[in-house]
Amino acid sequence: MSRHHSSDPGADAPLRLYIAGDTSGARRALESRLRMVEELNGRIEIEIIDILLHPEEAEKAGILATPTLSDDSATPPRRLIGDISNIALVLDYFGLSQQG
Repeated sequence: MSRHHSSDPGADAPLRLYIAGDTSGARRALESRLRMVEELNGRIEIEIIDILLHPEEAEKAGILATPTLSDDSATPPRRLIGDISNIALVLDYFGLSQQG
C-alpha cells in the first residue's frame, strides 16, 4: 500500500500522508487526500507512506500516530493528526489556497 502520488511535477507543496495499513481511518484519510488534490486542481503533491510497510520512515520523521498529514519541508514540520476530512481547514492550516 505504499504509494507515491504526484499530480503535477510542478506541484506547490509536497506533503506526506502517514497511514497504518488498510484501516477505516486510513481509507478516510486517502479519500480526503484525493479531495485535496482535486480541490487544488492537481497543484499539490501528497506522498502516501504506510508505516506498517515502512516503519523506518515513521521513525525517521517522528510519527507516533496515524493518520498524520505532514509538511516536512517546514521548520518545525507542520502536522495534522487524525481526521483530515475538513478540506478547507486542512488547506488553510498548510497555507494552501483553494483558488488557482
